[in-house]
Amino acid sequence: MEISLLLAELQTELQDVFARVDAWFERPASLRAFVPSDQGWAINEVLNHIGLTNHYLLILIEKGTAKTLANVQGRDLLLEVSGYQFPREKLAAIGTLHAFPWQRPEHMEPRTNPRQQAVVRQQLHEQLAQLLGCLARLPHGEGLLYQTTMSVNELG
Repeated sequence: MEISLLLAELQTELQDVFARVDAWFERPASLRAFVPSDQGWAINEVLNHIGLTNHYLLILIEKGTAKTLANVQGRDLLLEVSGYQFPREKLAAIGTLHAFPWQRPEHMEPRTNPRQQAVVRQQLHEQLAQLLGCLARLPHGEGLLYQTTMSVNELG
């Protein structure tokens, strides 16, 4: 797949996913506070978890963006991009419960109360803007020049 198409797809997917998540803030507070019988998380907790996860991932993304831009000189971007295979299956598995073994760190546990949902919503809006900003700074696929290790389904 051409890198420009992949980047456009990624931008569209980010906007679509954030819009679907944002729609949950419009649902009734009683629904968002409902705790499933299996003691899973309420929707408010899931929304908070998304914000926490994004926060820590954005630290890595910002750092990677800066390092990539600092190291792009002298690299053959076309060569790097031509051999790249997007790990769709590994990324898609993140959204499937129990698709791979992983223990989330304690700092990713939701800790908000329902009255703070406006703060969480604003945080998610800011995070989307930050992500799109990082993508805009890497318009030719330069992000492929930097890789980090992640414990989540061995993605990098």
